[in-house]
Amino acid sequence: MPADPSTLTAAERAKYYLSDLFLRGVIGAAKLIPYRWRIPTMGWLVSRVAPLVGWTERIRDNLKLVMPDLPEAEVARLCRAVPNTVGRAAIEFYSGAEFAERARRAPLTGPGVAYFEAARAEGRPVILITGHFGNYDAARANLFGRGHPLGALYRRMANPYFNDHYVKAMYSVGSPMFEQGRRGMMEMVRYLRGGGTIAIVSDLHAHGGEKLDFFGKPAVSSLVPAELTLKYNAALIPAYAIRRPNGLDFDIVMHEPIAHSDPVTMMQQVNDDLEALVRTHMDQWFWIHRRWKPYMPELEDIAATEGGEAEDGEAPAAKG
Repeated sequence: MPADPSTLTAAERAKYYLSDLFLRGVIGAAKLIPYRWRIPTMGWLVSRVAPLVGWTERIRDNLKLVMPDLPEAEVARLCRAVPNTVGRAAIEFYSGAEFAERARRAPLTGPGVAYFEAARAEGRPVILITGHFGNYDAARANLFGRGHPLGALYRRMANPYFNDHYVKAMYSVGSPMFEQGRRGMMEMVRYLRGGGTIAIVSDLHAHGGEKLDFFGKPAVSSLVPAELTLKYNAALIPAYAIRRPNGLDFDIVMHEPIAHSDPVTMMQQVNDDLEALVRTHMDQWFWIHRRWKPYMPELEDIAATEGGEAEDGEAPAAKG
């Protein structure tokens, strides 16, 4: 949740304000560049900043944990390519109509499309489950452009000054949006129960979740998407925006729906589905996140030997 400025010390307010001022400046300067060059420019910039903010170490730690045999050349490539992907997604998020128009032109394919369209025609609830891959906002913009409104759950930023324009940018793609928390969850459930479509990003560490397998290691995962699916007889469909080789365009893909069974089995299938996609496009998943939390012995050992961080938190670019 964003901090209430009235509860902060003068030093804390100054820190948040200056941080937001810097980010606004970077975003504003980037938006002066034509879209065609803006996106790769921000990708390049973030890839250069990544070692300074600890992202390179985080990527290396995660890869060493789950793919210890990955060749060093590939690890080094991903340490550059993943922040580039994050930087592109971040400035696309702030590019408004230009990004939305490009995303809406993307083809929508995959075996899940027929199930999605059938559920919509029946007025049946749909949960589109996705991850921090490519740019998931491209899928949201694409479906809005096709006349399929969908709600999304979002997490507010701690910086109250940054949060104001962050939330505004999210709403520019489409609404409704539901703020994470008790009230937002109630509103989202009401929308779903009425036959709506919602999108949930499921690949972050979920406090209170279940330890499920992801890349062969335990990753705490929320069971809520599957529980909502079963409770409201919704269709649970993995959906992703895969960035094309040109770095600007996307393919929106819906995979086979997750069969109704029990929440643990269903969410394990969600993890497996995302893992298979990531293995095909390693540089499009946000390896900067702490998906495998440091309380796990393997990651604690890596953090101790390579200087990785050993505390809770998420990368600043995380949403949802």
